[in-house]
Amino acid sequence: MILTLGNVTKGAGHGAVDAVTATIESGSVTFILAETEQRPTIVGLIASGRMRPASGVVTLDDVQADWSNIRRRVALVDAPEVCEPAPNVTVAGVTAEELMFAGLPSNRAAVRRLLAQLDLAEYSKDSISTVPPRHRVRLLTELATLRAEVDGLIIVSPDRHGGSPTEWWDTALDLAARGLAVAVVAGAASAAALGVSNSNKGIEA
Repeated sequence: MILTLGNVTKGAGHGAVDAVTATIESGSVTFILAETEQRPTIVGLIASGRMRPASGVVTLDDVQADWSNIRRRVALVDAPEVCEPAPNVTVAGVTAEELMFAGLPSNRAAVRRLLAQLDLAEYSKDSISTVPPRHRVRLLTELATLRAEVDGLIIVSPDRHGGSPTEWWDTALDLAARGLAVAVVAGAASAAALGVSNSNKGIEA
C-alpha cells in the first residue's frame, strides 16, 4: 500500500497543522515531524482517515480520499485522548479488549497465549501506564495488526512515554520488515536522536 499526504492542513493557532507532506508505504517506516501536544494526534487522525484536512490531498493507492477504506486499512495507535488505553487498565485488559475488537477469542486463555507469544506475560497484571515504553509500543502495535485488513500503522507520540527513541523505532522497523506500512509521528528531539531526515520519506526496513 502507498498512503500519501499532500500539503494537508488543519485548524489554526497552537494546534494547527500546516502543510504536512508524507509518503507511507509497505515495507518502510516514515517519520512525520509534529511538535506540540495536539499536533501529532491531528496528523495521526488525518493520516488514518479519521479526520478530514482543511486543505490538501490524502490518497491511498492513488485513490483520493476514500476515507472508509483508509480507516479499514490504517490503524491509529496510542494517540493521546483518542485511542490511548486508560492508564489504570491492565495489560491483560488492554489485550482482551483489542482481541475482541479484532473479532478474535478474548478469554483469559487467549490473552495469556498472546502475551506469552509476545514475551510480555510478566506484565499481564500491570497497569499499561507502568509498562516500559518499548514494550508498550510493541504491545499496542501488535494488537493493532490483528484487525482484519490492517496493513498500515500510524504510531502517535511514542516519545511522550520516555525511554530511548531507538527502542520504539526498532519496533517500527520490525513491523515494516513484515511488509506493513508504518509511520511514526513525533517531535524534533526524537528525529535528532534517531538521525532521521525531516523529509517525511520512508526508511526501508
